[in-house]
Amino acid sequence: MAGNKIMKIKFSPVDIEARKALDFKAGDTVNVSSKILDEKGKYRLQAFEGIVLARKHGREAGATFTVRKVASGVGVERIFPLYSPLVDKIEVTKKARARRSKLYYIREKAVKDVRRKMRSVAVEETIMEAEAPAEAVEKAAE
Repeated sequence: MAGNKIMKIKFSPVDIEARKALDFKAGDTVNVSSKILDEKGKYRLQAFEGIVLARKHGREAGATFTVRKVASGVGVERIFPLYSPLVDKIEVTKKARARRSKLYYIREKAVKDVRRKMRSVAVEETIMEAEAPAEAVEKAAE
């Protein structure tokens, strides 16, 4: 049977495996870039940076996470679907350890109290090199 070909069907414009691999939880500070439709009919990116209050439904298709920030003295919360094609990029800017999985009590607290309470955890940045140095390639060839 020479005619058997395996076709890969792409169901979503979102890289699902990359989104599943995201490791953030309640207490972390994230920067979410989402696509917004403007008046001219074009999409532009809008950044929303804040503390993750909750993640719901794990890694399944309907998973969401809630982000809260304080803008001009007013608390703003947004709920983002994890696998939405309108969410362009999710960056973890700061890791923190919280003792609860849902941080809804933060709504009543002052920003200073929240920052003091959260324990900061060092963020490990992984640097991936696209190309190996020429000297290493030459040594490997020998």
